[in-house]
Amino acid sequence: MAREAGVTGVVVAVIDGLGGGLGAQIVGQLRQALPQQDILALGTNALATEKMLKAGASRGASGENAIRVCVAQASFILAPIGVVVPNLMLGEITPAMAEAVADAPGRKLLLPINQPHFEIVGIEARPLAQQIAAAVEIVRQAIHAASQA
Repeated sequence: MAREAGVTGVVVAVIDGLGGGLGAQIVGQLRQALPQQDILALGTNALATEKMLKAGASRGASGENAIRVCVAQASFILAPIGVVVPNLMLGEITPAMAEAVADAPGRKLLLPINQPHFEIVGIEARPLAQQIAAAVEIVRQAIHAASQA
C-alpha cells in the first residue's frame, strides 16, 4: 500500500533489524499520528523491513547499501540507539551502516534500548511505548511547525 509523501515533503525513516518488532511499533505510532506521512522502512534484513511495511510504512528497503543510501534522504531517522554502534543487533549493524546513520543530515531520534554488552546509563527508565510516543510527538510537532512557516 503506497502512500504519497506528506504535504511537507518530509521523509521519516525507521530503521530496525532482527525481527523488526521495534520498527513495527514505531511505524504504527507514526502512521496513527501522521496518516499521510511518507514513512520509509529500512531493515537490516528483509524480515524487519516486511514487518515495518505491514505496520504501515509507505515503502521499504533492506540491507547495508539500502540503509547507507536512503538515510541521506531522510529528514528524520527513528531507530534504536544501536544503529550508530557497529556490530550491535547480533552483528547486523555493520560499521558502514553505523557511520552512514551517524553522518546522515536528518534529525536522529534514537531510542535508548540496552543490549547485553552495551548499557545506557543516566536515562530515566520508561516503558518502550512511551519512548516511542515521545519520539513520534517530536516528529509530529516539527512537521507541524514546518508546515506553518
